[in-house]
Amino acid sequence: MTSRTEPDINSAATPGEQPSASENDAVESAQPTTDTPIWDEVRRPPAATDEAAPSAEAATDLLHKADSTEDRATSTKIEAAGSEPGPTGVRGVLETIERRFGAAALAFVVVAGVFGAVFAVVTPPFWGHDEITQFGRAYQVAHGGFLPEQIPDTRGVAYGGAVPSSVDALMSYAFDDYNHNPQEPDPMVADRDAYQRLGAAPMTETTRQVWFTNTAAYSPVPYVPAALGIRLSEALDLSVGAMNTVTRLSGLLAYLSVVGFALRALRGHRVQWLAFTVAVLPIAVFQAGTITADTMTNALAILVSALLVKGLFLGDRLTRPETIAALTATVLLPVSKPTYVLLAMLTVLIPAQRYGLRGPLRAIPWVVAAVGAGAFAVWMKIAAPTTEGMGLMRPPAQWGEVRPDDQLKGILGDPLHFLSVFGDSVWLRDQRWFTQFFGELGFAYIDVPAITILACLLAFAVSVGIADRMPAAFTLRTVVVALTVLASVAMIYVTLYMSFTPVDYYIIDGVQGRYFVPLAIAAMAVVLRWMPLRLTDSEGRTPSRGPAIVIVSATVFALIAAAAKYCSIVWG
Repeated sequence: MTSRTEPDINSAATPGEQPSASENDAVESAQPTTDTPIWDEVRRPPAATDEAAPSAEAATDLLHKADSTEDRATSTKIEAAGSEPGPTGVRGVLETIERRFGAAALAFVVVAGVFGAVFAVVTPPFWGHDEITQFGRAYQVAHGGFLPEQIPDTRGVAYGGAVPSSVDALMSYAFDDYNHNPQEPDPMVADRDAYQRLGAAPMTETTRQVWFTNTAAYSPVPYVPAALGIRLSEALDLSVGAMNTVTRLSGLLAYLSVVGFALRALRGHRVQWLAFTVAVLPIAVFQAGTITADTMTNALAILVSALLVKGLFLGDRLTRPETIAALTATVLLPVSKPTYVLLAMLTVLIPAQRYGLRGPLRAIPWVVAAVGAGAFAVWMKIAAPTTEGMGLMRPPAQWGEVRPDDQLKGILGDPLHFLSVFGDSVWLRDQRWFTQFFGELGFAYIDVPAITILACLLAFAVSVGIADRMPAAFTLRTVVVALTVLASVAMIYVTLYMSFTPVDYYIIDGVQGRYFVPLAIAAMAVVLRWMPLRLTDSEGRTPSRGPAIVIVSATVFALIAAAAKYCSIVWG
């Protein structure tokens, strides 16, 4: 392994000083405006324009960037050839496809598509994470119920809505089935035929009111794909079971589209494989194959993180579609899941020139971020009353013990007590969170096998080891990203402490490792910025194709093992 320190694109030639605005413009204008390889930008004489020529520091940045990416995949080498004809035949077609879409994006669509579909089919109906309440909210959104709807409940404050009676019958059976499992080694599913019988029933016109206070707090945004799947199922007059599968596949298609676009944005950079490794974690693929708001939340978080890495850490220009995607995600992510609002706001750290914005247009990212923050605030105000009913998710003895106002007063009045509870939570639950980060699959609560976790760790080690060398300086923007990730982690704990944990409970309850997946790429980008060590071959170069094969192979193996264990335990 080798270590090398490179100049920071955000720092001036004199150590410790920040570059002036004109120097920043020179550096950023030297960045490629399209997907053209860096070497072409260095060797091609600048076109005659009214703007000043790039500074010497900018040219140096380009040379270092070219050096750090000299061993890019074949796709980038083809681009560097300019207008020269590339290979012909099957190899030429494959290289053209790889150049246009990116190797990691193509691998992601295949791997996540196949295993997401596997989980969508083999997971019993409504056995996903909160899938009963997630479907209830999705069905409500599909029929125009965008705001939380309070329903009568003798136990206390409750929110929910109506679903077809035939769907409720399958929901009720599934709920009872996964809550009353037989002893090992018997399969968790008690009666296969019951699912086939209930699933074959048509969607009835009669409805029944169901409780879903926990998901009523979510905005309609993350449920759009599932809602479209429900409407399509109704238009095709599908059975209950078929509707469940189509709704799951609709979410999977959205995940493939959004994350595939994000990985394509990183084509030509080896860091694409790190984003790939996060996107195909067993827990992420499992959720993409079931009905949950987390599918779109994860996808939008990965999109924001990938474009942040490209525009800020790698210093590349975003294409127009990428700029539109980044600004759109800045608005949508905060209203998909409130705990990731700060992650969405990081798009303002990407210099305006890398968005292709100049003059008055430079303010656009800040305006969009303000709209995203405003939408977040408005929805939080709308959803605030639902927290009063969250206690019903606890055991009956604790129904009145979840009191957000009292918890907030406790945090502000006695912060040391809160920190003590947080410390106890870490000591008692951190090993669970670690395993859950890779996969605790649905309400069967099946941990992925140890060999899956080892395979994922191998993929992470290789993808981090071959990632592009990023400017390794202690810059303010990198510090802001790091602090934002830490603040987002803190928001996860505080949110669950206030909305799910009973007053005076000994730990912060409800925290799960899967909640940290959306923050993984941004967190690792910070580490890469400050860690110049990389894997190299005997000639000091960082290979890409061989390690990429290892990464894909490891993730495929991890998913095969996870799916096999899940099927074996659930179905026998």
